[in-house]
Amino acid sequence: MTVTNRRRIHRPGTLASALALAFSLTVGQTSAQSSDSTLPSIGGAGGGLISERQESDIGRQVMTSIRRSAPQITDALVQDYLNSVIYRLVPSAPLSSSDLTLAIIDSPDINAFAVPGNVVGVNGGLFLNAESEQQFASVLAHELAHLSQRHFARRLEQQETSAPLTIAGMIAGIILSAVTQSDVGIAAIAGTQALAVQNMLAYSRAHEQEADRVGMDILASSGMDPRGMPEMFEIMMRQNRLQGNRVPEYLSTHPLTQNRVSDTRNRAEQYPRRDVADAQEYHLIRSRLQVRYAKSADIAVETFKDYLNRSDTEKPDAIRYGLAVAWLRNGNHREAIAELERLLDGTPGRITYQVTLAEALIEQDMLNDARSLLSEALSRNPGNYPITDMLARVETAAGNGERAAEHLHRLTRELPKKEHLWLRLAEAEGLARNIVGVHRARAEYDILMGDLEAAQRQLRQAQEKLPAGAPLRQIVTERLSQVSERLNQRRS
Repeated sequence: MTVTNRRRIHRPGTLASALALAFSLTVGQTSAQSSDSTLPSIGGAGGGLISERQESDIGRQVMTSIRRSAPQITDALVQDYLNSVIYRLVPSAPLSSSDLTLAIIDSPDINAFAVPGNVVGVNGGLFLNAESEQQFASVLAHELAHLSQRHFARRLEQQETSAPLTIAGMIAGIILSAVTQSDVGIAAIAGTQALAVQNMLAYSRAHEQEADRVGMDILASSGMDPRGMPEMFEIMMRQNRLQGNRVPEYLSTHPLTQNRVSDTRNRAEQYPRRDVADAQEYHLIRSRLQVRYAKSADIAVETFKDYLNRSDTEKPDAIRYGLAVAWLRNGNHREAIAELERLLDGTPGRITYQVTLAEALIEQDMLNDARSLLSEALSRNPGNYPITDMLARVETAAGNGERAAEHLHRLTRELPKKEHLWLRLAEAEGLARNIVGVHRARAEYDILMGDLEAAQRQLRQAQEKLPAGAPLRQIVTERLSQVSERLNQRRS
């Protein structure tokens, strides 16, 4: 089921297209480089041309650029689902570190990427195009395989260059030109050796095949179906034929041939065949995003109604959930609440239904009902991200800044790299008239956005408002010292 896309991001001219082609760590060349068969070893934290610490620095800079310029999906339900799938795969991926940074780009185009420093990103459009959880997971497994095999570092060594940090900004710019489809990325790498970076990111066919093979191993070891990978490739090939001159975004950065599709299909058949059922959650989140990218909420309502009336409808609960979300988006809150209550009667305790029902109750200003529903849900699921996130929204809507801040403090401790949570915490602290808390939360947001000068100012203002000798003043002073040290390093 596919709901018509609500929006398309403007595509610039040929230069940005070339940069987009360069951005991915999974580009496969079909030139003479395809004869690469052996890969040199790369040193660890202190060896090789690019160390893991340098990769981490590159990843941090790339994420800063994405936060500044690429629209992201901050929906807690979507983020929590992606997190659960990726960390189901991670134990089977031979990564040196399981600490990943995830980004969900708000675009209906199909795309995914991985960059040094364990940064993995997907477009919202990947949910629209992957018809099963196995297909969706296969793309993530492929990206994890590139990270685990350190293909960026290997390619860099093959290029015999020793300036990985100087190209971090160029990589960030190239990625931005792809994920935002704008001239932001072009400006980010103005005056740099873009062609050299493109060559470094243009991986050989051997790298791509290795990522396919390792990715299928990751899927199988995680209890998922490796056949999802050739199925996903076939969907991409079909899209490529249907779209004519407009190459799907993923294929512009992940060249795909019929031979590669056939190779992955043959490899997948070597694994024992087993019936792997999709998690219901995948199809619920897919329906949620189909509403997001519909041309309008009214069109989404009619589309989901049409699917419910079909005799061959699969995943009826996911369709009904999509209809409830569509009603919520078009302002028909009573219908949304009634449908979500019916779904909860059939599956009591499903978090996605509870959180979405609470969202609808907030829209109806039924804050006590929303709080009661979520508090009970949280008691059964302590620390759950979407429930806690929605509880914070309830308290903010009710004007209870202190309670909202308590919930958001828990979330920022667990998810310190989610910049939008720090902004919401600053809002809650302001509502609670905790000015020091506002400054501290704003400082953490500014750090993630790469504005260390602004973070320094915020922390100094917080420090000035605290009495000498206060324990919190010491904490603020230590954080200020860390930020100042990073600023000095940047300036030196």
